[in-house]
Amino acid sequence: MQPGRLGCPRQLKRGFWRLIASGMQSDAASRELGLTRTTGVRWFGEAGGMSPIDLAEPSRRFLSISEREEIAVLRGHVSAREIARRLHRAPSTIVRELQRNTPGQGQYRALLAQKRADHRSQRPKPSKLAGNDQLRAYVQEKLGGPERWSPEQISRRMRRDFPDDECMRISHEAIYQALYVQGRGGLRRELTACLRTGRALRKPRRRVDHRKKRIKNMVMISERPAEAADRAVPGHWEGDLLVGKGGASAIGTLVERTSRFTMLVHLPGGYDVLTVRDAIATTILTLPVHLRRSLTWDQGWELIEHAQFSVDTDVAVYFCDPHSPWQRGTNENTNGLLRQYFPKGTDLNVHSADDVANVAVALNGRPRKTLNWMTPAEAFAALLISPAST
Repeated sequence: MQPGRLGCPRQLKRGFWRLIASGMQSDAASRELGLTRTTGVRWFGEAGGMSPIDLAEPSRRFLSISEREEIAVLRGHVSAREIARRLHRAPSTIVRELQRNTPGQGQYRALLAQKRADHRSQRPKPSKLAGNDQLRAYVQEKLGGPERWSPEQISRRMRRDFPDDECMRISHEAIYQALYVQGRGGLRRELTACLRTGRALRKPRRRVDHRKKRIKNMVMISERPAEAADRAVPGHWEGDLLVGKGGASAIGTLVERTSRFTMLVHLPGGYDVLTVRDAIATTILTLPVHLRRSLTWDQGWELIEHAQFSVDTDVAVYFCDPHSPWQRGTNENTNGLLRQYFPKGTDLNVHSADDVANVAVALNGRPRKTLNWMTPAEAFAALLISPAST
């Protein structure tokens, strides 16, 4: 090599030694890679016939020791971006590696960088609270104190109370982990009683076995006719379930968008998919044809049988977008009014069919501002007797 000239890229050497490992002679491997015969012989002789580098493919997540060796060789000769190009890595990966493992203006050493990386990758990592007595005492004092600070309040306040002490830093999630996860250590288990929830165990938002069933072949609300959106044509309904205590009981609610007329569906035997489908179909079929055009539902699993429902009633079913209750605003408002008769946290099975029907009559007898102070019952009666106008 000429003075000041860089050696061959490590990828070329790795390719050479892979060919040697496959049984190829050094001169043949050199010709295969476009090297001179003397280069291959010299590499082979200097290494004693054994590959001095890692022949495995480099991890796309972590830098390997051979990549770090190449960084050490190239650093000072080419830019970080050029190193990244040669290693097929992102420039930010190389910059972070150099910043993390080059103290001050010192020298980057591949072996030391690899040891540090191995140390950081060890799992499980020791808890920050378990290793810092001052930090642990502060967290325990604030959790168990008379003010009952939350983990997030504790985490945020540390930056004000200890602005110059980087050791007094911890995330609120790490505090929760120390409280709830056995083996994470650091905090007394009984401090969970000091949390706002008072739970001894962490409660997931939704359990795996309670996941909603996926509804096939949904027709979304964006495809619903414009006549339903502007309430110009009657016969378009919005539906939902009013659920009772512990999810053990329910009442179906159907609201006509033009008149705000409400029909309640008694569900004494539960609200499995077949029961809901048949009960709503039976209720809808009591209407004349011109007043049963469509039904808009949320993505609750109870109407998973929507295709059969449409076959039985000739009523098109449209589904709202996830987490968009305003797309069924009339029904949501009606459900709120119904809670006056069926409070949350009560068993809805105690109400008979006559009770449910009487509530519907009462609700439909209330004058509505949106109907110019007509009642839904009066507005719906007008639709029943004048189908030609619709």
